[in-house]
Amino acid sequence: MDGSHSIRRCEDVTGNVLQATMDSLFEHDVSFEAMLLKPNMVVTGEDAQRQASAQEVALCTVRCLRRHVPAAVPGIVFLSGGQDALTATKHLNAINQLARLKPWKLSFSFGRALQDEALIAWQGKDENVQAAQQAFSHRARCVSAAALGNYASATEGDFAA
Repeated sequence: MDGSHSIRRCEDVTGNVLQATMDSLFEHDVSFEAMLLKPNMVVTGEDAQRQASAQEVALCTVRCLRRHVPAAVPGIVFLSGGQDALTATKHLNAINQLARLKPWKLSFSFGRALQDEALIAWQGKDENVQAAQQAFSHRARCVSAAALGNYASATEGDFAA
């Protein structure tokens, strides 16, 4: 996320890291069928003049994964990589809506994109536990919809009710 790099640069670097990771896993006889991969999404640097659209993030991310991650891997659970919850959810949704072969289940790992809103609501105070639980439940439902490619901005309001 840090820097002013383009989405293409992120795709190149991510591809190199994924390839080295897969090569090493293969050399160490790791069963691809029994693992989950926890990579970043392919995004522009947060200081880049032009930010990639959700569709560009989806296209570059899936293209990179298809080039470097065996289909035998059952699931890919993305790190939010410093993205705010709404942006990360939109990116995950665009990835899952992309009409390209995606042999893996694609979702989030338990990370910032799922827990930030709950932590903000909670603030470490007992009296905020219920609000934090509601915030977490809301985000989990939005991410669940995104994992199925069924998320829309209207979903935010639907689940908040």
